[in-house]
Amino acid sequence: MSQRQSQRRGGPRADMVPEIAAAVGFVSGLLRTRGCVSEQQLRVFSGALREALAEHYKHHWFPEKPFKGSGYRCIRINHKMDPIISKAASQIGLSLPQLYQLLPSELTLWVDPYEVSYRIGEDGSICVLYEATASKPVSSYGMLTCKNQMMLGRTSPSKNYIMTVSS
Repeated sequence: MSQRQSQRRGGPRADMVPEIAAAVGFVSGLLRTRGCVSEQQLRVFSGALREALAEHYKHHWFPEKPFKGSGYRCIRINHKMDPIISKAASQIGLSLPQLYQLLPSELTLWVDPYEVSYRIGEDGSICVLYEATASKPVSSYGMLTCKNQMMLGRTSPSKNYIMTVSS
Protein backbone atom coordinates (compact mmCIF):
# COMPACT_ATOMS: atom_id res chain seq x y z
CA MET A 1 0.00 0.00 0.00
CA SER A 2 1.37 3.40 -0.94
CA GLN A 3 1.86 6.22 1.54
CA ARG A 4 -0.98 8.14 -0.11
CA GLN A 5 -3.36 5.18 0.17
CA SER A 6 -2.41 4.75 3.82
CA GLN A 7 -3.09 8.43 4.39
CA ARG A 8 -6.52 8.24 2.73
CA ARG A 9 -7.47 5.30 4.96
CA GLY A 10 -6.60 7.22 8.10
CA GLY A 11 -3.15 5.73 8.65
CA PRO A 12 -0.18 7.77 9.88
CA ARG A 13 1.11 10.50 7.60
CA ALA A 14 4.80 10.47 6.79
CA ASP A 15 4.81 13.71 4.80
CA MET A 16 5.27 17.06 6.52
CA VAL A 17 3.92 19.36 3.81
CA PRO A 18 1.07 21.04 5.75
CA GLU A 19 3.17 21.58 8.86
CA ILE A 20 6.07 23.08 6.92
CA ALA A 21 3.63 25.23 4.93
CA ALA A 22 2.17 26.59 8.18
CA ALA A 23 5.63 27.38 9.59
CA VAL A 24 6.84 28.99 6.36
CA GLY A 25 3.63 31.01 6.04
CA PHE A 26 3.99 32.27 9.60
CA VAL A 27 7.62 33.39 9.28
CA SER A 28 6.96 34.89 5.84
CA GLY A 29 3.96 36.72 7.29
CA LEU A 30 6.17 38.25 9.97
CA LEU A 31 8.50 39.55 7.26
CA ARG A 32 5.56 40.78 5.17
CA THR A 33 4.06 42.85 8.02
CA ARG A 34 7.18 45.02 8.19
CA GLY A 35 6.77 45.98 4.54
CA CYS A 36 10.51 45.93 3.86
CA VAL A 37 10.51 42.77 1.74
CA SER A 38 8.94 42.59 -1.73
CA GLU A 39 6.46 39.87 -2.71
CA GLN A 40 9.08 38.40 -5.07
CA GLN A 41 11.62 38.26 -2.23
CA LEU A 42 9.00 36.64 0.01
CA ARG A 43 8.35 33.93 -2.61
CA VAL A 44 12.08 33.18 -2.88
CA PHE A 45 12.46 33.21 0.93
CA SER A 46 9.44 30.94 1.37
CA GLY A 47 10.75 28.45 -1.17
CA ALA A 48 14.22 28.42 0.39
CA LEU A 49 12.80 28.01 3.91
CA ARG A 50 10.44 25.23 2.77
CA GLU A 51 13.32 23.31 1.19
CA ALA A 52 15.63 23.87 4.18
CA LEU A 53 13.01 22.68 6.68
CA ALA A 54 12.13 19.59 4.62
CA GLU A 55 15.81 18.65 4.43
CA HIS A 56 16.43 19.41 8.12
CA TYR A 57 13.42 17.36 9.28
CA LYS A 58 13.88 14.49 6.82
CA HIS A 59 15.17 11.96 9.36
CA HIS A 60 13.51 13.57 12.38
CA TRP A 61 9.80 13.27 11.51
CA PHE A 62 7.85 10.68 13.50
CA PRO A 63 4.07 10.87 12.90
CA GLU A 64 3.53 7.85 15.17
CA LYS A 65 5.32 9.72 18.02
CA PRO A 66 4.73 13.43 17.25
CA PHE A 67 6.79 14.82 20.16
CA LYS A 68 9.84 12.67 19.42
CA GLY A 69 12.43 15.02 17.89
CA SER A 70 10.44 18.14 18.78
CA GLY A 71 13.50 19.93 20.16
CA TYR A 72 15.43 19.23 16.96
CA ARG A 73 12.59 20.59 14.82
CA CYS A 74 12.08 23.71 16.95
CA ILE A 75 12.88 27.01 15.24
CA ARG A 76 14.26 29.42 17.80
CA ILE A 77 15.24 33.07 17.92
CA ASN A 78 16.53 33.99 21.36
CA HIS A 79 18.72 37.03 20.71
CA LYS A 80 20.50 34.57 18.39
CA MET A 81 19.10 33.90 14.94
CA ASP A 82 18.06 30.38 14.00
CA PRO A 83 20.51 29.20 11.32
CA ILE A 84 17.75 27.82 9.07
CA ILE A 85 16.00 31.20 8.95
CA SER A 86 19.26 33.08 8.36
CA LYS A 87 20.20 30.69 5.54
CA ALA A 88 16.85 31.21 3.80
CA ALA A 89 17.07 34.98 4.35
CA SER A 90 20.52 35.09 2.78
CA GLN A 91 18.87 33.87 -0.47
CA ILE A 92 17.12 37.25 -0.72
CA GLY A 93 20.05 39.33 0.51
CA LEU A 94 18.83 39.94 4.07
CA SER A 95 21.68 40.33 6.55
CA LEU A 96 21.55 39.26 10.20
CA PRO A 97 21.09 42.84 11.45
CA GLN A 98 18.17 43.25 9.04
CA LEU A 99 16.61 39.98 10.23
CA TYR A 100 16.90 41.10 13.85
CA GLN A 101 14.99 44.27 12.93
CA LEU A 102 12.27 42.40 11.03
CA LEU A 103 11.63 39.43 13.34
CA PRO A 104 10.83 39.22 17.07
CA SER A 105 13.91 38.98 19.30
CA GLU A 106 12.25 36.07 21.16
CA LEU A 107 10.41 33.52 19.02
CA THR A 108 9.88 29.81 19.42
CA LEU A 109 8.19 27.88 16.62
CA TRP A 110 7.41 24.20 17.18
CA VAL A 111 6.90 22.17 14.01
CA ASP A 112 5.60 18.75 14.97
CA PRO A 113 3.55 16.15 13.13
CA TYR A 114 -0.10 17.26 13.29
CA GLU A 115 0.64 20.56 15.08
CA VAL A 116 2.55 23.79 14.50
CA SER A 117 2.55 26.33 17.31
CA TYR A 118 4.54 29.37 18.35
CA ARG A 119 5.32 31.67 21.24
CA ILE A 120 6.61 35.23 21.02
CA GLY A 121 8.57 36.21 24.11
CA GLU A 122 9.62 33.90 26.92
CA ASP A 123 6.38 34.45 28.84
CA GLY A 124 3.98 34.70 25.89
CA SER A 125 1.02 32.46 25.28
CA ILE A 126 1.48 29.45 23.03
CA CYS A 127 -0.64 29.84 19.92
CA VAL A 128 -1.54 27.05 17.51
CA LEU A 129 -1.05 27.79 13.81
CA TYR A 130 -2.00 24.37 12.44
CA GLU A 131 -3.58 21.34 14.02
CA ALA A 132 -4.68 18.03 12.52
CA THR A 133 -5.59 14.56 13.67
CA ALA A 134 -3.87 11.45 12.39
CA SER A 135 -6.71 10.92 9.92
CA LYS A 136 -7.87 14.40 8.82
CA PRO A 137 -6.86 18.05 9.08
CA VAL A 138 -8.74 20.17 11.59
CA SER A 139 -9.30 23.86 11.14
CA SER A 140 -8.26 25.90 14.15
CA TYR A 141 -10.87 28.57 13.39
CA GLY A 142 -13.49 26.94 15.61
CA MET A 143 -11.08 26.43 18.48
CA LEU A 144 -10.12 28.87 21.20
CA THR A 145 -6.94 30.17 19.58
CA CYS A 146 -4.90 33.08 20.89
CA LYS A 147 -6.57 35.40 18.41
CA ASN A 148 -10.03 34.23 19.50
CA GLN A 149 -9.07 34.60 23.16
CA MET A 150 -8.11 38.23 22.51
CA MET A 151 -11.39 38.84 20.68
CA LEU A 152 -13.31 37.35 23.61
CA GLY A 153 -11.58 39.76 25.97
CA ARG A 154 -9.42 37.19 27.72
CA THR A 155 -6.41 39.08 29.02
CA SER A 156 -4.35 36.46 30.81
CA PRO A 157 -2.66 33.62 28.99
CA SER A 158 -4.27 30.24 29.31
CA LYS A 159 -2.47 27.63 31.38
CA ASN A 160 -1.32 24.47 29.64
CA TYR A 161 -1.58 21.29 31.66
CA ILE A 162 -0.36 17.84 30.79
CA MET A 163 -2.20 14.93 32.35
CA THR A 164 -0.67 11.50 32.38
CA VAL A 165 -2.48 8.31 33.18
CA SER A 166 -0.69 5.19 34.31
CA SER A 167 -2.21 1.78 34.67
